[in-house]
Amino acid sequence: MSETELSVICKNCGSEVSPYVTECPYCGARLRKRAPKLERRDGSLEAQRPKRRRRLLPRRPAVSWASGHKPYATATVILASAALLLIQKATGDSLATYGGLVVPLAGEWWRYLTAPFSYVDVGYLFVVAVGLAIFSTGVERRLGTMPTAILLLACGALGMIAATAVANAQGEFIVVGGGNGMALGAVAAWVALRRGETAGAIDQEYDVIGVAVAAVVLIVLPFFAPTADFVAGLVGGAVGGLAGLAASAYHSHSE
Repeated sequence: MSETELSVICKNCGSEVSPYVTECPYCGARLRKRAPKLERRDGSLEAQRPKRRRRLLPRRPAVSWASGHKPYATATVILASAALLLIQKATGDSLATYGGLVVPLAGEWWRYLTAPFSYVDVGYLFVVAVGLAIFSTGVERRLGTMPTAILLLACGALGMIAATAVANAQGEFIVVGGGNGMALGAVAAWVALRRGETAGAIDQEYDVIGVAVAAVVLIVLPFFAPTADFVAGLVGGAVGGLAGLAASAYHSHSE
C-alpha cells in the first residue's frame, strides 16, 4: 500500500489509517459504513469516483412573484357591486337602471362593463364576493392591482359579450347581471399561476378538491340566480385561465 493511501485520520485515537477500511485497526472505532469500491488505475488500486447522474429533464425553477400588493382591485369590485345593490334595493328600480345587460342591446355598449357589477340578489353577490375574496386576492398578490383590475374587467365584459352573442343567435330576450364570469376568471387565473409557481413540487401543491368545489358552485349559479348567465361565466373563466397561463409563462421566462 502506498503512502498516499494512508490519508484518513481516526477521530478517536488520531492514528493515520488506510482510506479503504471501515474500522480503525488500532482502536476499533467505526470510520464509515462501508468501504469504497476499488478500481485499477495506472497499475494501482484506487477508490472509484462517484458517477454523476444526468437528469433526463431539467427541473423547472419555481416562479417568484411580488407579494407586497394589497388587494385594492378585488376590494373595489366587491364594494362597488355591494353599493349598486344597496342603491337598487333602496330605490326599487330595475336591474337595467343600474347597468344590467338587456338583450337585445340597443347600442348601449357600456353595459358590457357595468353588467358584471349589477345584482338584484344578495345571495348571488355573496357567492361571487367569497370567490373573489379567496382567489382574486391571490391573483392580485402575484400580478399587482392594475393587471388584476384589467383581468377582472376583461373576464366580466367578454363574458357579457359572449352571452349577448348567444342570446341574439337564439333570438332570446334576457336580462343579465352579476360577476360570475369575473369570479370564475379569478379561479382559473389563480390555478394557472399556482401551478406555474409550484413547478411540480409535491410539497407545494394546493387543495384541488376545494378549488374544484368553488368552481362548480360558481358554474351552477345560474340555476339559483336568474340574472346569472352560463355563457358569461364559462367565457369569463376561459379568459382568466388563458391570462393566468400567459402571465405564468412570461414570469418563468423572465426569471
